[in-house]
Amino acid sequence: MMEKVTINFVLNSEKVTVAIEPDQRLVDVIRQEFGLTGTKIGCGEGDCGACTVIIDGVTANSCLVLAAQVDRREVVTIEGLGDYEQLHPLQQAFIEEGAVQCGFCTPGMILSAKVLLDKHPHPDREEIMGAIAGNLCRCTGYTKIANAIEKVVKQKR
Repeated sequence: MMEKVTINFVLNSEKVTVAIEPDQRLVDVIRQEFGLTGTKIGCGEGDCGACTVIIDGVTANSCLVLAAQVDRREVVTIEGLGDYEQLHPLQQAFIEEGAVQCGFCTPGMILSAKVLLDKHPHPDREEIMGAIAGNLCRCTGYTKIANAIEKVVKQKR
């Protein structure tokens, strides 16, 4: 057993400290140590996007990130966007447009869309599809997901 290391980072706007194994993946720390289960474990190889989080404003597959790599950084999970009383506009649009079916891909899709809209508030359909290309969905065919993102873009105008 390896000796644990302590890391400090900002998780969903809160400063946190946690002792981890040096080889622990970020996805496991988020789920096991903080109980944030919106970050899903899918393929474990960075191909499906179910584990997408935002690190310092950039999307990342948390299954490919060692937790130690986020020391002194900022991490946002789906739980950091909105809550039951006040959904994030993307969360609301996904519901309204029927872009949530089984829900497994939804957190990663929403976080990928958020980073896109933060950097480029008025993307076209092609740019939207490019931004979510790293997130696999087996239920929706992506049309409703893209429609939901476009709805938020139109609301910002």
